[in-house]
Amino acid sequence: MKHPEDEQVPGQENDQKLPAQDLAAWLTESIRKFCRNSPENSLQNAAHDRAFDEPLVGFSSGADPLYAFLQKDIGAPLMTPAEIFRRSFPETDATAEELTVISWALPHIPATIADNADRRFLPSERWARAKHFGAGFVKELSRHVVSLLEEAGYVAVAPQYTSFWSVGMSKKYGLASAWSERHAAHVSGLGTFGLCDGLITQKGKAIICGSVIARIAVPPTPRPYMDHHAYCLHYTNETCGKCITRCPARAVSKKGHNKLVCNAYLMGITKPYVKLRYGIDDYGCGMCQTGVPCDSRNPVRRTPR
Repeated sequence: MKHPEDEQVPGQENDQKLPAQDLAAWLTESIRKFCRNSPENSLQNAAHDRAFDEPLVGFSSGADPLYAFLQKDIGAPLMTPAEIFRRSFPETDATAEELTVISWALPHIPATIADNADRRFLPSERWARAKHFGAGFVKELSRHVVSLLEEAGYVAVAPQYTSFWSVGMSKKYGLASAWSERHAAHVSGLGTFGLCDGLITQKGKAIICGSVIARIAVPPTPRPYMDHHAYCLHYTNETCGKCITRCPARAVSKKGHNKLVCNAYLMGITKPYVKLRYGIDDYGCGMCQTGVPCDSRNPVRRTPR
């Protein structure tokens, strides 16, 4: 069934007439089309280079047990999809089973990855631009997906841009937010975590994630993994550890990622540098995401058990 982006898709009252697989295909193509055509997908440099390549798109149920597990494991302030949705729409009677999380991972273009891989302590200009203007593009993409769904008759929200989204402290893991885009992508079948906490997808770890929660029935994307570290060489083969030596803040070790040390380096060192050197009021680093075997691919070639 063809669903041009400018063509309205039947809403909830017509769910029975529109197969769920068609909804998945429509949403996936709409997200990819926006990334291909939007002028906001740009490094905003003189050459008008694209910021991101073709995105990966995945879906998960709002009732997926992993969301409840993550909330229990991470603790406050992390919220489940149902909690996000109900707080956004207090009048709703939607159950977790009626919700779908639409998640995407935007891979940095090869030139940006290669440019930052050549750096050792401070980010390249391309990386800094991708970090800053890329965040703006993710916001525009999120708004686009929400608008697309609303026009089709579905209620939707982008968790990261709600008024109540916040960052707090997890007793177990330190810095944590009310909604984690990386964890939503993991639950939605897009990838697993590496030693430095980055999400490794089939297109690598040099990515930016985003998501929308909607009251819509879309089949969950199968997760081709059972271990949340399945794509990391350090955990699967006890090899690599390249992100340890790549981290200029020494925030990564065989024990994992120290978020507080990492954040101190980002705010105290890279943010002033990026503003002074490139005129961009933002932080950036990306050393553990580039110049490593998993920067642009899944390095674990065997099928995870």
